[in-house]
Amino acid sequence: MNRPIYLDHHATTPIDKRVIDIMLPYFYEKFGNASSIDHVYGNEAVSAVNKAREQLAHDIGCHSEEIIFTSGATESDNLAIFGVARILKEKGNHIITCVTEHKAILDSCKQLENEGFNITYLKVNQDGEINLKELENVITPKTIMISIMAANNEVGTIAPLKQIGLIAHKNNILFHTDAAQSFGHIPLNVKELSIDLMSISAHKIGGPKGIGALYVSNDKPLVKIMPLIYGGGHEKGMRSGTLNVPGIVGLGEASRLAHEEMKITEIKLEKLRNKLYNGISSQCTVKINGNSKNKLNHNLNISFENIDAKALINEIKNELAVSTGSACNSNDVKPSHVLLSLGFDEERAFSSIRFGLGKTNTEEQIDFAITEIIKAVNKLSNL
Repeated sequence: MNRPIYLDHHATTPIDKRVIDIMLPYFYEKFGNASSIDHVYGNEAVSAVNKAREQLAHDIGCHSEEIIFTSGATESDNLAIFGVARILKEKGNHIITCVTEHKAILDSCKQLENEGFNITYLKVNQDGEINLKELENVITPKTIMISIMAANNEVGTIAPLKQIGLIAHKNNILFHTDAAQSFGHIPLNVKELSIDLMSISAHKIGGPKGIGALYVSNDKPLVKIMPLIYGGGHEKGMRSGTLNVPGIVGLGEASRLAHEEMKITEIKLEKLRNKLYNGISSQCTVKINGNSKNKLNHNLNISFENIDAKALINEIKNELAVSTGSACNSNDVKPSHVLLSLGFDEERAFSSIRFGLGKTNTEEQIDFAITEIIKAVNKLSNL
């Protein structure tokens, strides 16, 4: 086994070799600019981009022209939040989101507050779930958007997307979801779920970093957004800039593989996740953070009684690669805002570790991880 064993797939995933293989020609042989359609090089690039766009559209149940390529889910989140807010500000200035959202959403909403928008941050229960009745109650005539992530990036809780979408559309409100962690792991048919905008990332599913997409509905309702980046009018005027053709090709292939192999992969991940939890909990006093059932199969976030998570990670860092939570907050000494929002105190938050399993992990690796974690916990307990 390679060491340290990688168990932080929420932060990023290794690129699938099959994705690399399909990307390589677009770095040197088929290097054309997708906007240069007067020659074969540009046409090759356009063809590759269109194929990837069609693949993503197939995988989420939308039209290919509704896929806008971006640099990743963070940009997609920003484009959705600011793009809708600024173009609909005459209609209303109220947005509803949730306290456990990714910082890409929360920080964008904080900035909108500085611009005069009103933001409602829904609370969650200890499982990380919003109250749908509360969601309905906070809607006002000025509400223009609801943004709730499809599955939480720290505790893995899956949101009731269909119910949220129905509530949004019943009130003539747009529904955006950040699907960075759930895309490729659970079925996400945007039409069936009444999703109007959805953020996607490649590097969470075995694709390259620096590429993502935003689904923008043009079908009941037609969603219009104000761009963040100007110059050239690429991507239907919503996101100007030379297209990252190799990255787009990689995103398309990663999406294809993830969706074709989803059933088999998710059965494997659930089995490994349960094995990891059962092995650790048989020897250590731990508590699961988030919903123990309605969650992503590759997520396990647990708190260790009377153990500092950073100390535990430091003890096992040569053997296992894990984290305390979001990669965006890895340098932050504050406790996880997600865990505090679940109603836990700082002691529990500081004693929690997030394990993110991936399709390359094996039972042998999980057995090794269990042994190393138990050994480290016992050592720290005796200090």
